Amino acid sequence: MDTVTATTREYAGGKMLAAVEGGVGLVTFNQPEKRNAMSIEMWQGLGDILDAFAADDAVRVVVLTGAGDKAFVSGADISQFEKNRSNADAQVEYDRLTSAGRGKLAGFAKPTIARIRGFCLGGGLAIAMQTDLRIAAESAQFGIPAARLGIAYAFDGLRKLVQLVGPAHARMILYTANRIGAREAERIGLINQAVADAALDEVVLGIARTIAENAPLSIAASKLTINEVLKDPADRDMDKVRRAGATCFDSADYKEGRSAFLEKRRAAFTGQ
Repeated sequence: MDTVTATTREYAGGKMLAAVEGGVGLVTFNQPEKRNAMSIEMWQGLGDILDAFAADDAVRVVVLTGAGDKAFVSGADISQFEKNRSNADAQVEYDRLTSAGRGKLAGFAKPTIARIRGFCLGGGLAIAMQTDLRIAAESAQFGIPAARLGIAYAFDGLRKLVQLVGPAHARMILYTANRIGAREAERIGLINQAVADAALDEVVLGIARTIAENAPLSIAASKLTINEVLKDPADRDMDKVRRAGATCFDSADYKEGRSAFLEKRRAAFTGQ
């Protein structure tokens, strides 16, 4: 995101980049020559970045974006398929090597936003669906080409797809393997918002900074509770939800929020 300028750290040999400014952590998939296709090393780099952002209290929201204007992430790096995903046994090993990064994204406690320009396909769409919010340029394209590659889309990605768009739209996307535009993706609920290409950075940064200014404990409680709602009832951790709520009511931020409201000023939340 061009409007966030800060010291950039490199991961995965420079194919993953991380920067922080104004409470916003920025993750950049940086393989534009391959339309930011995800390699095993990039998954490992993503996990390392998320670990660093999770431990950094200055980071209140994380934006994920692709380098260049051609793609968010165009999918998995097919050049690694012959070596790492040539058959079912190789796929098991590929899943093992990438599972840490996937798990860290799925379990990341802070809010996440996918800023999507260009292609968002296959595994790239799975990444976007794991984020909390998805904002896309009108020219963006979405799809899952699994049926054209002869592979099965992973269960976690499929579950997120069905949760977002419902089974009917999920079947259309998967069975046809056709791409859809950002306005159609917005209509069926795959993304939160489609915006003019020129406005994408401004809109995403505005949302990110609004979130960063709000009470971190409250947002964390909301994210936790929404995630628990999406689980099967038997798997929900209601004690954890109750503890998150109690933490909010006992926090200094709750007192600050009340005082700011009465004094008609902007609250200065600390996450305490």
